[in-house]
Amino acid sequence: MRGLLFVCVVLLLIAVANMPIGYYTFLRITITIGAIAVVIKELDNGINFWVIIFGGIAILFNPIFPIYLNEKESWIPIDIIAAIIFGIKALYPSEQVHL
Repeated sequence: MRGLLFVCVVLLLIAVANMPIGYYTFLRITITIGAIAVVIKELDNGINFWVIIFGGIAILFNPIFPIYLNEKESWIPIDIIAAIIFGIKALYPSEQVHL
């Protein structure tokens, strides 16, 4: 799981650069898979902070019903914040944060 999370971090940080449109489709698929993997793993602990946060990331990045923000500059802070969240989860996988 940790490897997948770090891959997501790297891909999100690369997305800040100007990349071809195909990269962003690949990014959406990979980030959605990573977020859903965290949600499935965390659901063993019930509904918690990580389930909600990564559920939101999965919805935001999903490639089936994509959310378009029209300008790349709108996605840059989202990509950076998502990278930080994936990084925190990768570095502290067993941390329990309850609402």
